Amino acid sequence: MAKFQRHIFICTNQREGGDERGCCKARGGDQVAEAFKSKLFACGFKRIVRPNKAGCLDQCAFGPVVVVYPDNVWYGRVTPADVDEIIERHVVKGEVVERLVIPDDQLTGIAPKA
Repeated sequence: MAKFQRHIFICTNQREGGDERGCCKARGGDQVAEAFKSKLFACGFKRIVRPNKAGCLDQCAFGPVVVVYPDNVWYGRVTPADVDEIIERHVVKGEVVERLVIPDDQLTGIAPKA
């Protein structure tokens, strides 16, 4: 089997109620994951672009979170309505959907610049 050209990780993590960060599952992560799977396969990307449900991606404030590798592009507050645009612009045309990007300086785990 050939390597996938891209992996799209969709956070579907669930936290206990009352956590101030919230969780992607409660914000619709499962619906976003299902939308990616069905739309990618319908567009002929099965075995080319792999949508994967993911546990916590540590960007809870921006959920639901989607990260596209190997492009290392992080999208936040993604809804099922955004999936077509991400597929059409990012997957097909190679264009980042800037309005959904989580800025690098707001990502957790980014090392400070020297």
